[in-house]
Amino acid sequence: MGKVIGVKRLAELRRSWRNCRVVFTNGVFDLIHYGHLRLLEDCKIMGDVLIVGMNSDASVKKIKGQKRPIMPFKERSKILAALEPVDYVVSFGEETPLKLIKKLKPDVLVKGSDYKVREIVGAEEVKGWGGEVKRVKLLPGHSTSELIKRIAKLSER
Repeated sequence: MGKVIGVKRLAELRRSWRNCRVVFTNGVFDLIHYGHLRLLEDCKIMGDVLIVGMNSDASVKKIKGQKRPIMPFKERSKILAALEPVDYVVSFGEETPLKLIKKLKPDVLVKGSDYKVREIVGAEEVKGWGGEVKRVKLLPGHSTSELIKRIAKLSER
């Protein structure tokens, strides 16, 4: 079994992890960069198993526009799964991971510090079953949007 896994199988595994602290984060992870790696390393420190919910290609188009994703899910997920902190990658097709969060019931929900806790999808649900919601400090200048802008500038020369 690989790290990129379907939600049904992951939910089965989750039910068997009674003594594990499960951490969940999510995102598009379109062009994986150092900021992503640091976020994932910070997430992994918070628990035993790190699950990353990744937007499907259709979901990315809904939230980022028709020109995204730059890389298809199959490539994004394999690159993400190859990173040491990541235990599992699971796709979600909705604009938010709320259904996935409710199904997996993580002990810790993590997002970047660019979100206020009240803006984090699933925060109330996770707190409701006794879990924690954490915000991780982001590295300035290390976002996919910034990376795309830098690449575009280079191509202008």
